[in-house]
Amino acid sequence: MKTIELDDDLYFYIASQTRHIGESASDILRRLLEQSAHAKLNAAPRQAEPLTPATVQTMAPVTQDKSGIQALLASGALQQEEKSINRFMLLLGALYRDDPAKFTQATEIKGRKRVYFSQDPEALRASGSTTKPKPVPDTPFWVITNTNTSRKQNMVAQLMASMGYDEALIAEACGTV
Repeated sequence: MKTIELDDDLYFYIASQTRHIGESASDILRRLLEQSAHAKLNAAPRQAEPLTPATVQTMAPVTQDKSGIQALLASGALQQEEKSINRFMLLLGALYRDDPAKFTQATEIKGRKRVYFSQDPEALRASGSTTKPKPVPDTPFWVITNTNTSRKQNMVAQLMASMGYDEALIAEACGTV
């Protein structure tokens, strides 16, 4: 196993591409570079070439102009969903994909008596009598779902603000819930 140093922006990009808990950086990079572990095992060892700024520039992943949440809002997929709970869940999934590390701040969003987000559904059930926790798609998090639309909008707004999104994007996202 080799160790390399990465700039913070590259590290956070790689971390944001995590699909499941425990996925290693090597697995993420293999997936991003479309290189299977099988190909790695069959490849003959070769002398590594020194990295130059030009080489790193060509190796850097191509980033999209829009974040996942912006792409979701622009796609019209939310408008096709009839139920606010489905739009709410799609937004939460996109927020997680944008920045899994910052999404963990969701666990700090709470009501007077209720916990809204947790990685343990039992913690949500214990915070109220009818919380109806559901898993946020493709994340390790659960969210209570028996809140009204206004509360769901408030939860999205608080989460997006804590993740550093601008007010205009927060308002647009909340308007789609």
